[in-house]
Amino acid sequence: MPSPANRRLGRALWGLAEVTVTFGVVLLLFVAHQLWWTNREARRGAERKVEALEREWGDGATDKGGDDSETSVPAATPQPRTGTSTRNRQQTTTAGQSRPSWSQAYAILTIPRLGLRVPVAEGVSKQNVLNKGYVGHYRGTQQPGQAGNFALAGHRNTHGEPFRYINRLRAKDVVRVETRSATYTYVVDKTLPQTSSRDSGVVRPIPRSIVKPRYGYGEPGYYITLTTCTPEYTSRYRLVVWGKLVSMRPRS
Repeated sequence: MPSPANRRLGRALWGLAEVTVTFGVVLLLFVAHQLWWTNREARRGAERKVEALEREWGDGATDKGGDDSETSVPAATPQPRTGTSTRNRQQTTTAGQSRPSWSQAYAILTIPRLGLRVPVAEGVSKQNVLNKGYVGHYRGTQQPGQAGNFALAGHRNTHGEPFRYINRLRAKDVVRVETRSATYTYVVDKTLPQTSSRDSGVVRPIPRSIVKPRYGYGEPGYYITLTTCTPEYTSRYRLVVWGKLVSMRPRS
């Protein structure tokens, strides 16, 4: 027959085992919530917002981001350079959009290679933008089609993870941004695989890393910047993809 000391030890070990199992179940549920439920809900919400924007613009039959060959990239609007005439610059930017309200979804980002089509909202608030599965526009950077840098952020993991695979983008891949007034086509040009989360240079009007200065640009242009966390399931560093504007098509 076990001694009282052994019985007490047994009860203590049993209690510890129960606590451990309970903690494991709670942790498993939390992981399932983060990796499955938040993705499911955010993606559904983002899809509904894309559909709502299309209805609002009265054009639900726009390009849905299929194969690049389905929509040619016009060569009529070359990458603008310093010294471009005011008239041509206005034709290229068509940037008379009013400034969107905080957290307002006002554009649609399409990346054919990734099968991605998500809303773009103003600001990079986690609660009001990124956790909804949207891509967020860095306030203070330019709007689509404007001279300078149109900079965006998106989750790489959980909450829809729209930028999960932007590391797969390669030079000449197409990135489209649709607004109420026009569709802007950018072409991927450069990738910065990893930099500091505080590397503000990557979203400047002339984007260039201040941590790794050999990455970036040295002259004014019409740029798009995509940023996300790296490595996966961490937020320690940032992955950056840059592109250049090649065309603008007004909505009819």
